[in-house]
Amino acid sequence: MKAKENPFKPTAGGEPPLLIGRGKVIRDFEKGLDNGVGAPGRIMLVTGARGTGKTVMLTVFGDRAKARRWDVIEETASAGLCERLVDALRTGRGALDHLTIRPSLTFAGAGIGLGEAELSPKRMPETLRSAIAGRLDALEKRHAGLLITIDETQAAERSDMIAIATAIQHQIRERRNIAIVFAGLPQMISDLFNDEVITFLRRAKTNILTDIPLDEVRDAFATTFRASGMSITDAQLSTAANVTAGYPYMIQLVGYHIWDAADMRDSDTIIDADVTAGIEEARIDLDNAVCIPELQGLSKNDREYLEAMAASDGPSPTVNVAQRMGKTPNYAATYRKRLLDAFVIRETERGEVDFAVPFLREYLRRNQ
Repeated sequence: MKAKENPFKPTAGGEPPLLIGRGKVIRDFEKGLDNGVGAPGRIMLVTGARGTGKTVMLTVFGDRAKARRWDVIEETASAGLCERLVDALRTGRGALDHLTIRPSLTFAGAGIGLGEAELSPKRMPETLRSAIAGRLDALEKRHAGLLITIDETQAAERSDMIAIATAIQHQIRERRNIAIVFAGLPQMISDLFNDEVITFLRRAKTNILTDIPLDEVRDAFATTFRASGMSITDAQLSTAANVTAGYPYMIQLVGYHIWDAADMRDSDTIIDADVTAGIEEARIDLDNAVCIPELQGLSKNDREYLEAMAASDGPSPTVNVAQRMGKTPNYAATYRKRLLDAFVIRETERGEVDFAVPFLREYLRRNQ
């Protein structure tokens, strides 16, 4: 068999060959760009559990914007977020074409200097607004727009989010050609919507990335394997699809390792041993990339709470978790809150919790 490139891309943020089940999200974004200022998709929140493809979506959005000759600035929420955005806006980072932006000219009349004072939290909304306006002035000369994406938004400092929301809101009121997408864990939604200072984000288009239906996974596996020249049976496709539980990161891992197992034999025919080996390697990678990091830094009692949850096949009533731990509900509630704050578990219905990290239940069962 001639050497071929593995079509599956489990690397974080890497765009997979088939964006299974994400067509509507992508269409929402593209329609926002194409329908002009004020279109819903120009302010978007993308949320979902870890490994559901939020960063991949931002990569795709950036590519689609660049195809329309837009500039794209990509950032990840952490300390200094707004300072980095201001720097990117003023220096031309993310420009599709070379831009010469001279702050002394671009920001003339802004009433602010270029020293550290303007980067103070108090001045940041005004500073960021001016920096965005300056970049958009340059882009209007070639009838282009600006996309800003913020990943891991749940980690953003409130002052940064206020500055960003204030600056973007002004650009929209002035009918400037701008779009912004925030991606983060589900807690991001409630945090943003419940903040009275950032109320305009309640008008954002919200897309929740969920698990992919297994029939779509199976069809995507069939298309990808066979398009790459690999022969695979329907039974093998069903086995591979079912083990993923529709979890996007696991889909990429399973596909990658099954394909690689056949490639190592220099064969273009998948055999059952390839499927078995591929699934085992995928589980190891998932444990190392997702489950083990989630448990690092947790206390013994945190893990005991999770192990008590793992005894259930689905959501666990908190009273049952406390009973399995041999503790009072009030005692167990301390660790419940810690795990909720760490986004390791999530509330389902009142009085019930479930794992927010896919496959963590299975990992704990195997390693208790």
